[in-house]
Amino acid sequence: MKLSSLLRHHGLARDLTRDPDISSITADSREARPGCLFVALKGTKQDGRTFIPLAIAEGAAAIVLAASPGQHHLPEQTENGHTALIITLPDPARFLARSAALLAGAQPDHIAAITGTNGKSSTADFFRQLCQLRHQKAASLGTLGLISDVALPSLPPLTTPDAVTLANTLAALQVHGITHVALEASSHGLQQHRLDGVAITAAAFSNLTRDHLDYHHTLEAYRQAKLHLFETLLPEGGRAVINSDMDAESREALRDIATRRKLDLRTIGTTGETIRILEATPTPQGMDLTLQLHGRTLPALHFPLPGRFQAENALLAAALCWERDEEAESIIALLPHLKGVPGRCEPVAHLPNGACAYVDYAHTPDALEHVLLSLRPHTSGRLVVVFGAGGDRDRGKRPLMGQIAAHLADEVIITDDNPRSEDPAAIRAEILATAPQAQEIGDRRQAIRTALEGLKKGDVLLIAGKGHETGQIIKGEIHPFDDRTITAALARELA
Repeated sequence: MKLSSLLRHHGLARDLTRDPDISSITADSREARPGCLFVALKGTKQDGRTFIPLAIAEGAAAIVLAASPGQHHLPEQTENGHTALIITLPDPARFLARSAALLAGAQPDHIAAITGTNGKSSTADFFRQLCQLRHQKAASLGTLGLISDVALPSLPPLTTPDAVTLANTLAALQVHGITHVALEASSHGLQQHRLDGVAITAAAFSNLTRDHLDYHHTLEAYRQAKLHLFETLLPEGGRAVINSDMDAESREALRDIATRRKLDLRTIGTTGETIRILEATPTPQGMDLTLQLHGRTLPALHFPLPGRFQAENALLAAALCWERDEEAESIIALLPHLKGVPGRCEPVAHLPNGACAYVDYAHTPDALEHVLLSLRPHTSGRLVVVFGAGGDRDRGKRPLMGQIAAHLADEVIITDDNPRSEDPAAIRAEILATAPQAQEIGDRRQAIRTALEGLKKGDVLLIAGKGHETGQIIKGEIHPFDDRTITAALARELA
């Protein structure tokens, strides 16, 4: 595609000294090559403008960067014998996402984006499962990677991939016949415009609680980043699904957006108007649910997974699925066939004395509270929790998580999570400040072993924080560590 055509597609008119063919686009100078358009983005740690000379030297045909007041750039720049056009735009990140989608090609017809502090991965996976149960070719994309019934290259485990990877992946899914996709929309990805080129047809918002304040600084800024999905990216008249039990401020903001933009708003939860939870009775294998659909009580059904929050995520996914109301009841009837999501309240070990252990990704105060409350009805003995907190992240979460664990669990062991560049002992101390009776065992494997050795009949152990992750990040290095396999192996040893 000619550069002038690409610019005109976005309503941008520029006087160009040349009009090169553009075959690819990137924000990574290492991927620059002849025919490439390099977009220099400014990140939190690095400024892409630093790498402009390298991109040009590698053959980039043109460079896009942010317009700066009072700063003028020459129309061309030469490096190592290669000359590239220089174009300044007000919003390079948005241009990158939209151009990447245009160059990559058509996307699947039905794309659901899920945002929220907790529940994104589970909701996306449940959406994929429900579509496949309806004999639709589907995929989910996010923290758990790319999951599909077609063979494609794996993706890095990021909640929301970069805009170019996302566009290329969606185009590849479409080529392979995938018609329905669920993807996680992180607040970082939304604020950085990574999803601005995605043809979203439906969107869900699970909840909003404290997280990522190291990046957004305030809860309001965090909320606004997530609302961008509904305010801008979801087309007018699109399908919007929310958990009605979320915080009032987020709920009312979403209702206001839905009214202004004529969105098809569907609400689920104990106060849901579309799907209302009347009863949720825990059982050894999950829970029995009594639901109302648009005010009409449905036959009771068994949901095969523990934790009320898992049922809420499944209902979010169900409400995302149907296009016509007459399809709703048959989709809800598929809930008993759902399977658990890796690392989300996942049972990983059963001891001979009847005690059991679960692994969950809960790494925020709200998520930890929800999973502990959800496991309590399944516990006839003591509820034990092993957890820590990640380094180089919002420090304010740590005492809150300690307080929640001390209040809701019968026994607490504080250990290391992903300390990253921080001192692990300092992180543990910040948690222990509000959980003084907790036991401190820095070595995560030893902490899990100690917890398992102390389990008695009817006890339930929760290992929280890392979920599906298979590594522990310490001082810039990733050490192999999988809570699920390690807990299962230790349980076998003890048996």
